[in-house]
Amino acid sequence: MKTLICNATIVNNGESRVGSLLVDGDRIEAVAYGDETLLTDGCRVIDATGAYLLPGVIDDHVHFREPGMTAKADMRTESRAAAAGGVTSVLDMPNVVPQTTTVERWRERMQMARGRMYVNYGFFIGATNDNMEEILAMPVHEYPGVKLFMGSSTGNMLVDRREMLEQLFANSPKLIMSHCEDTARINANMKLAQTTYGDDPSIEHHAEIRDAEACLRSSSLAAELARATGARLHIAHISTEAELALLGGNVTGEACVAHLLYTDADYARLQGRIKCNPAIKTARDCDALRRALTDGRIACIGTDHAPHLLAEKQGGARTAVSGMPMVQFSLVSMLEMVDEGILTMERLVQLMCHNPATLFGIQERGFIREGMKADLVLVQRSVEPYTITSDAVLSKCGWSPREGDALHWHVLGTWVNGRMVWDGRQVDDHVCGEALIFA
Repeated sequence: MKTLICNATIVNNGESRVGSLLVDGDRIEAVAYGDETLLTDGCRVIDATGAYLLPGVIDDHVHFREPGMTAKADMRTESRAAAAGGVTSVLDMPNVVPQTTTVERWRERMQMARGRMYVNYGFFIGATNDNMEEILAMPVHEYPGVKLFMGSSTGNMLVDRREMLEQLFANSPKLIMSHCEDTARINANMKLAQTTYGDDPSIEHHAEIRDAEACLRSSSLAAELARATGARLHIAHISTEAELALLGGNVTGEACVAHLLYTDADYARLQGRIKCNPAIKTARDCDALRRALTDGRIACIGTDHAPHLLAEKQGGARTAVSGMPMVQFSLVSMLEMVDEGILTMERLVQLMCHNPATLFGIQERGFIREGMKADLVLVQRSVEPYTITSDAVLSKCGWSPREGDALHWHVLGTWVNGRMVWDGRQVDDHVCGEALIFA
């Protein structure tokens, strides 16, 4: 049965216009604006008056924890949370157990996802100090890029040999997405903090330990290598004002929702719930990142969705683990920023839908166009706010740093490949995403 979504404000390609969209099977059959009708016999009609119809969000940075860490998250639970949040495609990171650093392990993860993910998916291969042959053997149309840890983080996949870095940047067949923090500086900062504050410095010192200089040193090296070789570099989760100056040409940057929402003043209130790597930093850094959303420096918005059990988030800067669940509330969080005037609705769609599709060469998704896959999300703003509660959290870890926050925006519906997977109340267990195809 065809589905007609009518009277929605369709946001696409920098414009917002009231119109209708007809879905047939897994594709967008037609788009019409104004008084033109697309009504056909026997189709399901959804009157979306007062709502906004967007391309499905593409989150370029998630950690769904499978295999190896399924006590805190898995592909099924986290893709369910993604669907409820209007996210229709995700790109998952390689620091699982065992790490996705060989073609064989990458294929195993692809097989795990088949028939179990509510949204569409792709998996990065991770770089190590000695796996260049594996990277070159990857099927180029089936994965989004190479994840490079130029700084220690969850999973201990640090690449610290200059020879390997130069080899990777000179030869990578795909975009390199890099986590940039200088490990030597972080270790020195931690030693100093422990001398001053004790073995486990409080969370408020996390941004002093993983400081702006640690980020800038590593990002500068990555940008230098990219410009010397012509490699396509995407710097993940930029957290400092200084790093923004590195962007341009073949060097692009991602901003994550947490770094746009919070500042170091929020550690006192939220403690380990907002501990992440790189650390959330100053209000000045946050303001600079927000400005960069609209001036073209930031290419896309991701989440770095990284669930942990709440018990693991206890402790100080040394013992509390880093990472937080965010995929379910990323779109509504950014829509609240639209209300605040930080960016426009059209720019939000550019950063969360269009640009990720273009940057990673994701085929047939990210735009509302006739003939493309029908990955869509319908959102609406309510006059009265609602409060996020723990029972609304669909991530397996069961908590969110957004609990207790009052929001106005709702995801009324999410379609993946033409099928409604989220109806505003529950997820349809019969809907599955599919493997993404990349240019």
